[in-house]
Amino acid sequence: MKITNINVRRTFTEGKLKALISITIDNCLAIHEIKIIQGETRLFVAMPNRMDANGVFRDIVHPIGSDARNAFEELIISAYENHMRIKAECETVTI
Repeated sequence: MKITNINVRRTFTEGKLKALISITIDNCLAIHEIKIIQGETRLFVAMPNRMDANGVFRDIVHPIGSDARNAFEELIISAYENHMRIKAECETVTI
């Protein structure tokens, strides 16, 4: 299983929420509303979730196991950081 596309759909400058991401897996499954959150010491990925009847947020979809989670997180955060670098470079270009 491979992430075949990562799309930074929206970025935010205020607050801990930094971006909303969509990914495609094996060119056949899309997952939307993945969040990049600024934690106390680092960025982390929050998978799509919803609140259950007890008021607890539960992931709707998520990687199984720490190896898969780490691989997803590394690729997604890397794509976000690359997107932000390119965005910053474009903003500094003057014509």
